[in-house]
Amino acid sequence: MSVDRHEAVIGLEVHAQLVTATKIFCPCATSFGEAPNSRTCPVCLGYPGALPVLNSAAVEAAVGAARARGCDRRARSSFARKHYFYPDLPKGYQISQYDSPLAEGGGVTIESAAGERTIPLIRLHLEEDAGKLIHDESGDSLVDLNRAGAPLAEIVSQPEIRSPAEAHAYLERLRSILRYTGVCDGNMERGSLRCDANVSVRPRGSRELGTRTEVKNLNSFRNVKRALEYEIRRQVDLVEAGAAVVQQTLLWDAGEGRTRPMRGKEEAHDYRYLPDPDLPGLVLEPEWIERLRRDLPELPGPRRARFITELGVGWHEAGLLTVERRLADYFEAVVQGGAPPPAAANWVLNDILRARNETDRGDDEIPLPARYLAELIALVADGTISATVARQEIFPAIHERPRPPADVVRERGLEQLSDDSRLERWVRQVVDEHAGAVARYRAGKQGLLGFFVGKVMDASGGKANPGRVAELLRRELDGRP
Repeated sequence: MSVDRHEAVIGLEVHAQLVTATKIFCPCATSFGEAPNSRTCPVCLGYPGALPVLNSAAVEAAVGAARARGCDRRARSSFARKHYFYPDLPKGYQISQYDSPLAEGGGVTIESAAGERTIPLIRLHLEEDAGKLIHDESGDSLVDLNRAGAPLAEIVSQPEIRSPAEAHAYLERLRSILRYTGVCDGNMERGSLRCDANVSVRPRGSRELGTRTEVKNLNSFRNVKRALEYEIRRQVDLVEAGAAVVQQTLLWDAGEGRTRPMRGKEEAHDYRYLPDPDLPGLVLEPEWIERLRRDLPELPGPRRARFITELGVGWHEAGLLTVERRLADYFEAVVQGGAPPPAAANWVLNDILRARNETDRGDDEIPLPARYLAELIALVADGTISATVARQEIFPAIHERPRPPADVVRERGLEQLSDDSRLERWVRQVVDEHAGAVARYRAGKQGLLGFFVGKVMDASGGKANPGRVAELLRRELDGRP
């Protein structure tokens, strides 16, 4: 088998649940984790005669997502009924958009092995979600319709993704954009961001498309990558063995690390799309669109470029800072508080993120006010405290109970020591206790200076000024007066 002789052709269909208080066609709440079937009504249960009413908040969120991706919005779009039978679809059809979607075109720019490139989009359209099937240990299947009718934006890419790594990068960038605009929380574990992948392989250099399969049940970035790697390998094995790839829908079994057949792959005509007679055409007023344009936040790509060019932040650090809007906002607030951007980036990406992970706060608000972190960075810069004390003593204290860092410095007596008479005593003590290291240093191993500085810092309880300690150590070790 040689995967290198073949290339993958991948298109992704991403279903993003829009952030709204109620469902797309009824007033039922969209809250997660409620008792099964407790957030339902005659409309989302598909009772005869119950009429849908379009939620304008869902339209606004979808238009925001389309704008953020540079899509061309249609002045008029329409809804259709997508017919198929499944236990979690009570009406026997799903209200979606077909030949007149909300928006078309646009793209998602990613970093790939070949450099930066844009994956073009085919369309973005509105639709309602289906319910959820729960399979218990006895083999029974239960239906929870709380999710039925939740508002979705389906974002469909062109089949121009060429590897699992590119698919992963595409999803991460798209998720970041959706979260930035506030239209989707991007939580794959809760199902508010889901992905189906259309996959085929062909000889490298060929323009003809191979037979494609659709892989479903991809509920994490890791599983998207694993499923695509497996499916590409499986199709290449079939092709090289002279067998045919069957067009079908597959489920990803994360436990066994393989895809499993689910059903034959449907085409559009299999769904018998029909215009929905209960919903009028959707017309977007220019004034409304202009208001949404003004409210659109600065997106990750432009913000990253600004952090690099205007603030002098490194390329890698700027990318990490702009993945999440809340983190980027916090970083800018620290800079506005007077902290140099490189130092602010270092503290945010290391100490703030570590503290948030340790307290399992996820993407919640950062409890430490940005002004206090800026003040802490200033205390290190002006020599009041050492970086060691700042990280090990002050930061944990003000993160747990936010207050001015200078108060903690005074309470604990943690001011940095720069008095030569005290520092020299520690320097001579360390030099006397490590005669072997002194001999190696004087024999040419100048890198040992860091070892001696660390020992002095330990002896001082982290209070010594490390810059002045290094100067005194060089003088002592070099035998200078």
